[in-house]
Amino acid sequence: MPEDWFIGLTDVVGSTRAIENGKYKSVNMARAAAISAVTNALSHQDFPFVFVGDGVSFAVPGKYRERAADALASTARWVEEELDLTLRAAMVPVTDIMAAGHDVRVARLGTSPEVAFAMFSGHGVEWAETEMKQDRFGVNVTAPGARPDLTGLSCRWKPIDNTRGCILSLIVGPADGVRTGNKEGDDIGDYERLVGQVIELFEEGERGGHSILESGPDMGWPPKGADLGARATTSEGSRRKAKLKIMLFCAFAWILFKTGWKLKNFDPVHYRRMTALNTDFRKFDDVLRMTVDCDLQTLARSKTLLETAKAAGTIRYGIYEQDAATMTCIVPSVESDNHLHFLDGASGGYALAAKMMKAG
Repeated sequence: MPEDWFIGLTDVVGSTRAIENGKYKSVNMARAAAISAVTNALSHQDFPFVFVGDGVSFAVPGKYRERAADALASTARWVEEELDLTLRAAMVPVTDIMAAGHDVRVARLGTSPEVAFAMFSGHGVEWAETEMKQDRFGVNVTAPGARPDLTGLSCRWKPIDNTRGCILSLIVGPADGVRTGNKEGDDIGDYERLVGQVIELFEEGERGGHSILESGPDMGWPPKGADLGARATTSEGSRRKAKLKIMLFCAFAWILFKTGWKLKNFDPVHYRRMTALNTDFRKFDDVLRMTVDCDLQTLARSKTLLETAKAAGTIRYGIYEQDAATMTCIVPSVESDNHLHFLDGASGGYALAAKMMKAG
């Protein structure tokens, strides 16, 4: 990562407790809102980001630092006033990360012709997250009533039920002191070798354990995310009208998806297939994160592999089993293929897997 760039981060404070109190959709919306706001603030210019357990991580050039910070500040205010949650945010200079002895490397994983998800390594993002949680490099919340531009943010697909046994949310990170091959020219480290074994294990299953069928997800009716969608796009006074508009749109979309009828440039069959491709069911940001549809035999094998590696002092990990997955989406236009879909377990997912990981 160039030295004049910044790493942006967010964290939903107390997300585990909020999820245990039934606010899982709100937590997911708060996380995705940050990416939506920054994307719109930068006029949809390309920048790398990862949707992680309690928030997001992204990188922008120094010239866009203020625009990104303003978007985070207004998002934090919106999260506080509309979702009754606290969103912590920070912008960390890459120069400070390097001065602390860490690195930020970025790669792209292309999932379709129009979408590539970012991956971070080098432990610089991990260090930046620790600094943020110690209230360093923080972005101050903007004035009451401020609202970010959250155009395109939605959560209208119905939960994705497992078809193989369970939806497994998995986080695997290196144990303290474990050698990792993250510098230019390094050999592969013990941790990376274990990550490869985990991925290979799930690759033995259909579509690598992808939770969504190749044909795509289903849209349920009525849409459970209509109220959150209205909160993302309107002020309180016009929320009822916005919610009604979303309900009518979803009803019409439900008919198109059920019948397969095309409408001008919108092909519902193609859109569903692209949704499956454009979903981040596995990702990497100094730790491996996966939300996979897992049969019970593969689940048992994965637990044995992970426990053996943990006992050897190679990794720390957390897993959480649930019946379904859920998605939060950023859709600039239903007529293009660059829509993004962030997958997590529907009953706690990465947040509860992270809780296990922290508990050791």
